[in-house]
Amino acid sequence: MTLDDLRVFVAVCRAGSLSAVARDLGCTQSAVSQHVKRLERETGVSLLERRPRGVVPTAAGRVLEAAAADGIAGLDLALRRLRDLAGGETGSVRVATGATTVRHFMADAIVDFRRRHPEVSLEFRTEGSSRACFDALTDSDLDLAWITLGPPVRGIEQRPVAELSWVLAVGADDPLADRAALLPGDLADLRLIRLPPNSTSAAQLDAACAELGVRFGSDTSVADWDTALLLAELGLGRAVVPALPGLRDTAPGAGLRLVPIPALRPLAVGWAVRHWDALTPPARTFADTVAARCRAALP
Repeated sequence: MTLDDLRVFVAVCRAGSLSAVARDLGCTQSAVSQHVKRLERETGVSLLERRPRGVVPTAAGRVLEAAAADGIAGLDLALRRLRDLAGGETGSVRVATGATTVRHFMADAIVDFRRRHPEVSLEFRTEGSSRACFDALTDSDLDLAWITLGPPVRGIEQRPVAELSWVLAVGADDPLADRAALLPGDLADLRLIRLPPNSTSAAQLDAACAELGVRFGSDTSVADWDTALLLAELGLGRAVVPALPGLRDTAPGAGLRLVPIPALRPLAVGWAVRHWDALTPPARTFADTVAARCRAALP
């Protein structure tokens, strides 16, 4: 078997289609099939099962796919890092982030890093969730992913940077706007602007509220924290959001008020990497710069 055989096989498993992979690679479906057949001859087992709408891996195929995917991604990353190491402090740092991560967690660090390391390229890939960041980190040659920390993920190291307390974001004329802080009982039955239920931060907020016996209702849903804050500022609802770095600096001059909810368990955020010790010097420096700037901006 060859590395190309394994690459094609992993692509087929993920696409669920020989023809789709053939289109992506600019070759024939027969050529894609030959890669899979070579693996089946080598392993002595059937790796794909044909279905009315494509193919799926067999039990043996799933074992090979998992091992091949980890090995290929690790090898690709190692080769790029070897090239970066050979170039000294040059090279690139590739980062997966959420939709609002750069604005709230990285802006000052990027300026600082760029000033100190102008020869290093910074590349950002926006993902919609921490789960998508994990997938991107596993499936590509990304160095780092900024995530909301959650349960362990196979093959990924999660490194905490900061804990974010929760606040209730409301318009300036809201009856709760002048409160110094809110108790769990104050939150009962509030109608809130909700983050997507499949996001890690929303799941952790629900868990923190459940610990206190607090239930929220919702009549509006948004995809990110910035949209929730904007709607709250416009008086279109209330939102429980993390106290993002620098956020309080923007609130006094606007129509937004942020009321602390100290009883809720904080939200942990930080870096995800495949192997922290294998990061190139520029990637490690960038990660450390973001962490330092982020911690400095928190109360």
